[in-house]
Amino acid sequence: MDGLWTVPNNSPTAAPAAVSYGCRMPAIIRCQNLVKTYEGRPPVEAVRGLDLEVEEGECFGLLGPNGAGKTTTIEILEGLLSPTSGMVEVLGRQWGKDDDALRQRIGISFQETKLSEKLSVRETLALFRSFYRRGITPAEAIERVELAEKAKTWVGKLSGGQKQRLAVACALVGDPELLFLDEPTTGLDPRSRRQLWEIIRSYRQRGRTILLTTHYLDEAERLCDHVAIVDRGKVIAQGTPRELIISLGSEHVIEFTLGDHSGNGSSNAPVPDTELFTQLPSVRSVHNDHGRTCLSVSEPHKALPALLDRLESLQLPLASLTTRHASLEDVFVKLAGRRLEEEESPSS
Repeated sequence: MDGLWTVPNNSPTAAPAAVSYGCRMPAIIRCQNLVKTYEGRPPVEAVRGLDLEVEEGECFGLLGPNGAGKTTTIEILEGLLSPTSGMVEVLGRQWGKDDDALRQRIGISFQETKLSEKLSVRETLALFRSFYRRGITPAEAIERVELAEKAKTWVGKLSGGQKQRLAVACALVGDPELLFLDEPTTGLDPRSRRQLWEIIRSYRQRGRTILLTTHYLDEAERLCDHVAIVDRGKVIAQGTPRELIISLGSEHVIEFTLGDHSGNGSSNAPVPDTELFTQLPSVRSVHNDHGRTCLSVSEPHKALPALLDRLESLQLPLASLTTRHASLEDVFVKLAGRRLEEEESPSS
């Protein structure tokens, strides 16, 4: 796929246009027009015509809010769910035809992994290693996730972060060509998150392929070579994190809130009309977000003085003002019209 591509928007349920950049190598994961519908009254469309390609040797992030269809998609790719329709190809093979061969070549770490609490770390990994015809030793898996000091400890005695690292070790012990990680850092403290990031980077540096799902967009920016943003069961944007941020037309954001005339913030403070700021120098777009006004700008040093002059001329007192780099969160807001945490459904 070269350049810019869009998803046709010719149905009443179509998602916003999807964007992709760059020339890709032959895909290690490929799905076309993937659909998964759960029966019910009414039926639930968890995945609605999703297209996806993942290149060998990259870390690919599947991003989006809870209920977007990420977990359903990854479970189809893992062979755990059957699609309602569409084509799925993993490592050049298809589920339903080459199941045993595929299971020997992939590793999976689920969003929640329940392990026997009365087995030690080493015993758990020895058990998982027995499922594969080839792989690394339990001791090597333990070293890779830095659990050597806990090798003889029962699983039930591990912290949350240690249990999550053990779950990843269980996925690594078969020495997989392709690693699936479903929300690997959800619920972890910052230190445990960083430890898992290093494990993922180390695996990626070995030339292996990773597909991870996450709703932490900062995590995707740090770890992923390419990302696909999913909303309501469809891919709405795809590319490198850098390319998607550049697609906003600006790489900086100015955010401000108004206060009363003493300069204090107030929940009753007015939210100004965005049209007041759209013509300021270097401003590309303006939107209001929960009481904050957000300006996407290309040159903050030009936009800031003009913004302050405009507010002063309108006698609108500032309560707060910040500048930051644009992020994948801003890409999601632009395409989906809401923030990531404004979820539509309790299920994924």
